[in-house]
Amino acid sequence: MYQWRKFEFFEEKLGGGKCKIPEEISGKIECASSGRGKLVIGCDDGTVSLLDRGLNFNFGFQAHSSSAFFLQMLKQRNFLVSIGEDEQISPQQSGMCLKVFDLDKMQPEGSSTTSPDCIGILRIFTNQFPQAKITSFLVLEEAPPILLIAIGLDNGCIYCIKGDIARERITRFKLQVDSSSGEGNSSVTGLGFRLDGQALLLFAVTPNSVSLFSMQNQPPRRQLLDQIGCNVNSVAMSDRSELIIGRPEAVYFYEVDGRGPCWAFEGEKKFLGWYRGYLLCVIADQRNGKNTFNIYDLKNRLIAHSLVVKEVSHMLCEWGNIILIMTDKSALCIGEKDMESKLDMLFKKNLYTVAINLVQTQQADASATAEVLRKYGDHLYSKQDYDEAMAQYINTIGHLEPSYVIQKFLDAQRIYNLTNYLENLHEKGLASKDHTTLLLNCYTKLKDVEKLNVFIKSEDGVGEHKFDVETAIRVCRAANYHEHAMYVAKKAGRHEWYLKILLEDLGRYDEALQYISSLEPSQAGVTVKEYGKILVEHKPAETINILMRLCTEDIELAKRATSNGGYLSMLPSPVDFLNIFIHHPQSLMDFLEKYADKVKDSPAQVEIHNTLLELYLSIDLNFPSISQVNNGTDFNIKARTVSNGKLAVDGKNSSIEKDMLERREKGLRLLKSAWPADLEHPLYDVDLAIILCEMNAFKEGLLYLYEKMKLFKEVIACYMQVHDHEGLIACCERLGDSGKGGDPTLWADLLKYFGELGEDCSKEVKEVLKYIERDDILPPIIVLQTLSRNPCLTLSVIKDYIARKLEQESKLIEEDRRAIEKYQEDTMAMRKEIQDLRTNARIFQLSKCTACTFTLDLPAVHFMCMHSFHQRCLGDNEKECPECAPEYRSVMEMKRSLEQNSKDQDQFFQQVKSSKDGFSVIAEYFGKGVISKTSNGSTGTARSDSVSSSSGF
Repeated sequence: MYQWRKFEFFEEKLGGGKCKIPEEISGKIECASSGRGKLVIGCDDGTVSLLDRGLNFNFGFQAHSSSAFFLQMLKQRNFLVSIGEDEQISPQQSGMCLKVFDLDKMQPEGSSTTSPDCIGILRIFTNQFPQAKITSFLVLEEAPPILLIAIGLDNGCIYCIKGDIARERITRFKLQVDSSSGEGNSSVTGLGFRLDGQALLLFAVTPNSVSLFSMQNQPPRRQLLDQIGCNVNSVAMSDRSELIIGRPEAVYFYEVDGRGPCWAFEGEKKFLGWYRGYLLCVIADQRNGKNTFNIYDLKNRLIAHSLVVKEVSHMLCEWGNIILIMTDKSALCIGEKDMESKLDMLFKKNLYTVAINLVQTQQADASATAEVLRKYGDHLYSKQDYDEAMAQYINTIGHLEPSYVIQKFLDAQRIYNLTNYLENLHEKGLASKDHTTLLLNCYTKLKDVEKLNVFIKSEDGVGEHKFDVETAIRVCRAANYHEHAMYVAKKAGRHEWYLKILLEDLGRYDEALQYISSLEPSQAGVTVKEYGKILVEHKPAETINILMRLCTEDIELAKRATSNGGYLSMLPSPVDFLNIFIHHPQSLMDFLEKYADKVKDSPAQVEIHNTLLELYLSIDLNFPSISQVNNGTDFNIKARTVSNGKLAVDGKNSSIEKDMLERREKGLRLLKSAWPADLEHPLYDVDLAIILCEMNAFKEGLLYLYEKMKLFKEVIACYMQVHDHEGLIACCERLGDSGKGGDPTLWADLLKYFGELGEDCSKEVKEVLKYIERDDILPPIIVLQTLSRNPCLTLSVIKDYIARKLEQESKLIEEDRRAIEKYQEDTMAMRKEIQDLRTNARIFQLSKCTACTFTLDLPAVHFMCMHSFHQRCLGDNEKECPECAPEYRSVMEMKRSLEQNSKDQDQFFQQVKSSKDGFSVIAEYFGKGVISKTSNGSTGTARSDSVSSSSGF
């Protein structure tokens, strides 16, 4: 063992470690113990003294009258157990006593000294337990207040006392260790208790044997572990309850089943102890007669401390220190250095392996261990031992920042070490995206496909969790390891990456379409939206089939299952995929046509029809919404209109023109089919349709929309723009007939058009005048004023029309004159009659009653209208003639109705508007006195003048 390194992991405390036992302790030190922050010393005069941490005297008391031989401080309770000699009661009875002191209870003795309360005194030797020399002593605290005391004797016996000594409830029994040898070789030199589960075991050592007693058996069963032993003070127990004995040739460890490890430390072991995992030995060197105190670290195989000491009488451990009491009453206090000091000492000597073992065996925290490993790695790196350095750095993963290590190994010559580190980083799940990128770059630089396969295609099924999936795909793709990138993408469910590689890198379009078909509809829809542009460019028909499947899947089944078509709203809409056809309008048209043919009640049919109209009506198969997205490209519309209203395309061959005409026919059919007669609004945006027709000069569609929307003036405006006179007249014939819901004012607009045309259009004007005259649409004066603006028209054009109108007007004037004369005559007659009634008397000559036709007798009633009645025939109604009253009431009712109508302006204007001659309506209102200033005059007096008061005869 001389090859073990020596270190100074311990240092001397309390004034350099050397101090004196207090002078208050005057006797020879026979025994010592420690515990609960106290050092207890027993002397040959029977006194027991207690010292504090600085080895200062606290107090002392007389424990025994003669001498104190053994002491032990208990751990659970503040009790002190001592064995000493007191006065003999009789010559036959020994004075050896066992006492238990309660150090928490002090009893005053006189005025100056105090002593703890002695709670129990017990005579060790009795008739059943004969007297012998005590060689060892040990106390085990069981459940309080039970104590188990083992006393080893020089005759090979062990006296055991168990129970509550304070109450004297105890049992005694004896164990026989060895009685075959001579007396000198059978004394019990050491004892040790061990709790093995619920079993209590007792080690017993003699100079030539090691035994083990099972205390749970009655009587306790002895087991011989070894046939070698040791002397007094050379026995100790480790913190793992192993028995340790020291012999001149070695130190032996014992378990319950026998001898364990052996450490060949030569020299006589005067004292043996155990402290925090260290083995303590005071070894006598026979060559120079000196005693050496060594502290062994058995796990790391080093000597933590070594120094030459005087003759040692006792060795104790307390306050985290090791205390050696010498025979000359001097003391040596040794304490362990802190971990940082020990590591600094090792680092200065470059003993990194020792430092690593030290922190691991002393159970230092992981960060401290990692720091030692880092320094060791740095040391190896400086010596260019890169493989070993990396081995140390790998052990720091989780505590050391990875960038610290990575920067050291970025050189291409050390890429293998870097790869190893990054692999371990991923294995422990601590890798970031950058680490994944770096590792995959290392694989690709090394062209190590096998390792790349292991990393990417790990068999454990959790490879995707060890690295960032997107980073792995990106790096493999950049390094042209497309199959690996596709494997990761597929395994991780990153469909967009899988398709991106297939389409953009490998150009395997058929495989991409098959993959999309295998996905769930929702996932397939997302991928088609993202990569549909590429698919449409290379595989338009197959892409359209997939879209049809996505948008119409099981649609017939859904229709049978639900009557409200709610299932359709769950399917993707074709409108969602319009952007993928941005450069391929022909494919978009095919897709939308197929969808529209299959699905008649789609929620998006308005948007679909709008898009189809854009495609159908565009001249070069483009449509604004897409072209604007396409970098703002303008339409190269080269459309011209010719006199017959047809369209021609400049610079295009006949096939292109034919295709355009076919599309326009489809557009017109769509305009008509998507606006059924039973719907008020069409299944497309009318405003958009009109704009498209105007932009692309599609006259047929424009005319249909205007007619459908009853915008007749816009219809004739279209014909006016192309100067289609025949079409204009035919259109007005169709749309200007009020009897068929048309607008007669169209003829007025047409006449105004010809009046402002500035060219000879006599034939057309005559045709227009015929309809104006027939329906009496305009007065002649307006016709003359309108046509006078055209300098190319002569009077002959309207000669016949004017003649007929003048003749017609002359007849009307004559009829009006005759009517006026008649009204004047009637008026004069009425005025004369009124005047006669006012000024002259009336003679009533009727002889019969108008009501009953009997002879008129008194009392009778005569009315100014020349009707006479019996008073009894009139009843209560004597104020008006029963014969003339109905006619009078009808006249008054008509007057009240006219007065009421005069307040209804809406009705008046409606009559004016709907009448062919609005002036006649106004004249009629004036003629009836409805809107005359005198109409609000005294109408209530009219009736009073018509009927005279009845007079009785």
